[in-house]
Amino acid sequence: MELKIILQIAGVGLLVAVLHSVLRQAGKEEYGHVVTVAGVIIVFWLVVNALRDLFRAVTTIFQLQ
Repeated sequence: MELKIILQIAGVGLLVAVLHSVLRQAGKEEYGHVVTVAGVIIVFWLVVNALRDLFRAVTTIFQLQ
């Protein structure tokens, strides 16, 4: 699972970088910024989900509920 989340984040980063560069070259830099913000939101969502799963695992292991 750890490698999966890292690869997903790297993939989103790579895609956002390419799209931003293409849009900047096309003269649509404002859309490039929108794509960058959307990429940050997607990565934030992935990290929050990973932290939620970690929290559930810790509470299950230590029987905190």
